[in-house]
Amino acid sequence: MASTVGFALTLSALAGLSTTLGGVLGILVRKPGPRFMALTLGFSGGVMILVSFVELLQGGIETVGFAPAHLAFFLGMAAMFLVDVSIPHDYMAEHHRTGNGERSGQLMKTGLFVALGIGIHNFPEGMATFAGALKEPSLGIAIASAIAIHNIPEGLAVAAPIYAATGSRRKAFLWSFLSGVAEPIGAGLAAVVLLPFLNGAILGYVLAAVAGIMVFISLDELVPVGRSFGSEHLSIVGVIVGMVVMSLSLWMLR
Repeated sequence: MASTVGFALTLSALAGLSTTLGGVLGILVRKPGPRFMALTLGFSGGVMILVSFVELLQGGIETVGFAPAHLAFFLGMAAMFLVDVSIPHDYMAEHHRTGNGERSGQLMKTGLFVALGIGIHNFPEGMATFAGALKEPSLGIAIASAIAIHNIPEGLAVAAPIYAATGSRRKAFLWSFLSGVAEPIGAGLAAVVLLPFLNGAILGYVLAAVAGIMVFISLDELVPVGRSFGSEHLSIVGVIVGMVVMSLSLWMLR
């Protein structure tokens, strides 16, 4: 069990710190093109949706029953909705651009609010990776990979306005790093809270709730943001490709 917990926490840390990679890209290179972003965000959403319904929710149903698992699923969605409404974040900070007379103070404020919002949204994602890895290491890897893909542009969203406001690569990197640290912290909290009481039933409820969280993130954030890059079909192609790749990988691991 100790090795499984360590593996789950490591996965959560790697997924969360991919935000830092986005921050590095934000201060070193230009933003990725819109076609690339539409495709990759759609791909990440497809992976998360398929994993949620095929593995996580199904695992909850098998463990605690159909109605209790679906109740946990919708409670997970509701919890993520409340977080999103209470602490909204501008995913790509698309409308905050340098130039046009914008003051550096406004850009700095934008970057800090985005960092705060992303950090809070990353918290339940860390729990999702941790719970998935506890059920099955390969499932944890799939969830962590999907989360890492969409954490990279989040790091861009944090670093770009802060770098533009301050001219400091160090500050831009630091804030993108701090926004990603929330993810392993969420996993650590899940470990502290869950492990003393963990049994098959509790894990089933947690997996179903995590499925609701991931479906909400995919439908409310990843797919709409992917479509916002101007290509109506590429994000949906990404969703389909993500589902196909995920289903093939699950099939090969059985």
